Amino acid sequence: MPRRILIAPDKFKGTLTSHQAADAIARGWASVHPTDLLELLPMSDGGDGFGSVLAQHLHASTRVTRTVDAAGQPRDATWWWSDSGPIAIVETAQIVGLALLPPGRFHPFHLDTFGIGAVLQAAVEAGAAECWVGIGGSATNDAGFGLARSLGWMFLDADRCPIEQWTGLTRLESIEPPASWLPGHCRFTVAVDVDNPLLGPEGCSRIYGPQKGLRPEDMAAAEAALGRLAEVWKRHSGRDPASAPGAGAAGGLGFALPAFLNARVDSGFEIFARATGLDDRIRNTDLILTGEGSLDRQSLMGKGTGRVAQRARQLGRPCIGLAGIAETLPDPQSHPRLFDAVHAIVPAFAPADDAKGNAAHWLEELARQTARLH
Repeated sequence: MPRRILIAPDKFKGTLTSHQAADAIARGWASVHPTDLLELLPMSDGGDGFGSVLAQHLHASTRVTRTVDAAGQPRDATWWWSDSGPIAIVETAQIVGLALLPPGRFHPFHLDTFGIGAVLQAAVEAGAAECWVGIGGSATNDAGFGLARSLGWMFLDADRCPIEQWTGLTRLESIEPPASWLPGHCRFTVAVDVDNPLLGPEGCSRIYGPQKGLRPEDMAAAEAALGRLAEVWKRHSGRDPASAPGAGAAGGLGFALPAFLNARVDSGFEIFARATGLDDRIRNTDLILTGEGSLDRQSLMGKGTGRVAQRARQLGRPCIGLAGIAETLPDPQSHPRLFDAVHAIVPAFAPADDAKGNAAHWLEELARQTARLH
């Protein structure tokens, strides 16, 4: 009897999309076990690729809206539309993503989320009953200040002068809602893949700011601006979304969407799992292959690959993890508890530079060798 193999990788960040990773794994596995029945299920837990992954499973059509990127440069941003619902799917990395900007050219103090507003408005005006917003991969650290301004929110200083850059939020005294545009008929869900709060040592500035260009000497100013926004918002609304898990996702977009659009926060992985019927797919398979670029502590603490392995363990199915590099964990039992085996490209098959430069080739080879072992 041929085995049923579910191939459900996340992206190999910076090298392969989840679709490309699934294809490479399938090629390698099939070269050794050509009679196995392979089901490819590329996944996303809310970051880059969230839109295209869900669009494929929901048979959603592509739409394009003219807007601006994080630096205010004109951009045609892709989003997706499914008639079931109807549901709009927005991936903010398609609008203000870090990968859209030249490395090192822009400082986060000069970037914001203004461009997201045009896409959300287009989704509402198209008649969406639901809008799923995946927020990972942003270049920004403005806690959604730009997005709120694009929707008509006003941020005023003591002289009632509008604040136009997020670093000026240290002068914030009052917040006024939009005069007209309020998306009352559309339910927003923000897909997050981290639990960080907005502020503090685990907040967006200190944890994710450095990869976007924030320097140690910038942290005090960034924290002061976002702290003042959170303080005035709490006074304005009586709510404190800044402390909620996930508020620090995507430079504070996890704070902004619940605050300014009353969005519900949900796990990006759980949205993916429900939309694709993941549990039933796992029950109906003999072996699961998952993976990502770096299999590490974060993978075991809520990231997509770890969640797939956890689901497989709960449902009594074996799961193998494939990675570009697998971190050596302090607890040697951590991997075996979730994964039946873990295999990595580096250093067994190639050094790190070659693995990144020829990622598809080496992932296919890793899958081929893994298939010989299993």
